[in-house]
Amino acid sequence: MTDNQTPFNKLCQIMATLRAPGGCNWDRKQTHRSLLPYLIEETYEVVEAIENDDPAHLREELGDLLIQVVFHAQIASEAGEFTIDDSINDINDKLIRRHPHVFGVKKELDPQEVRDQWEKIKVESGEKESVINGIPKSAPALVKAFRFGEKAGGVGFDWDKPEEVMAKVKEEIGEIEAAVQSGSKADMENEIGDVLFAVASLARKLDINPEQALNKTLMKFAKRFNFIEDKVRESGKGWDSFTLDQLESWWQEAK
Repeated sequence: MTDNQTPFNKLCQIMATLRAPGGCNWDRKQTHRSLLPYLIEETYEVVEAIENDDPAHLREELGDLLIQVVFHAQIASEAGEFTIDDSINDINDKLIRRHPHVFGVKKELDPQEVRDQWEKIKVESGEKESVINGIPKSAPALVKAFRFGEKAGGVGFDWDKPEEVMAKVKEEIGEIEAAVQSGSKADMENEIGDVLFAVASLARKLDINPEQALNKTLMKFAKRFNFIEDKVRESGKGWDSFTLDQLESWWQEAK
């Protein structure tokens, strides 16, 4: 390694050395599949740093995530499949192709128009057979619900106003009530799925990320529930010694 390397090239060289004969036995043993848990973990740690508004932590976690990208590219390079430069060239071409309003005929578009144009380009270019094909099957269901609606909306299949989606949410809640009365587990599952999808669509129309909103609610719940746990622990009694009203009073106190 030379001192005049760019930081990125130095990282790639370090990874190549770790994978080479005489390198690190752990790194040499890894495969695309064995690295998946680390890729997912590092991605979530980046998300957490952003949600906590922690630049120092974000700086560190972006580096950790980049290691995973370089690691996978190195494994592919060793197999003669592609290199990290191939991946970078691909994304460079894609960014230029999907931003004709910047790199082609200049045009001022608002963020929503840019998203809509992006989806249309992907379909019209033949890059994607379906607008929603690009969403990973392994993504969390709430994330997929948001992205399905966003992508369909990009080609014009969408409600015009949040109020229209709110009406749909109310309609779906009514259908849950009917399913509960019917006692059909299959109907209840279907209708709960429908209302969750409708709520994700409402969040999208209000420019709110439903996954982040739910995470904030879960953190709030955990904090308040921990307060109740502390009260129960301090009492020296078991949970069954308290009525729901008593537990609820602590919940309100935690708020």
